[in-house]
Amino acid sequence: MSENYTLPIDGNWTTEDIVIVSNFVDAILSVYENGVSRDELVQHYNKYRVVMPAKSEQKRFDKDFERQTGHSIYRVTKLLQTSTEKRVRL
Repeated sequence: MSENYTLPIDGNWTTEDIVIVSNFVDAILSVYENGVSRDELVQHYNKYRVVMPAKSEQKRFDKDFERQTGHSIYRVTKLLQTSTEKRVRL
């Protein structure tokens, strides 16, 4: 990924939490670029929800992420819920 962006990292996150969120963000970006295996995306999404369980926190994170990158986590997760394709791509 050649674009620069800053993840809004919570000061209470562990290094593992940061890696989980970073991997999820990479998967989201890959959905827009080349597509991602549905199973892989589900795994990243489930781990992300453990780190960031509150919907309000997820919405804030998505809003900031979309402002910086132009890509929506919400759109990807909605597609993930409605699609049965083996590969997720926008």
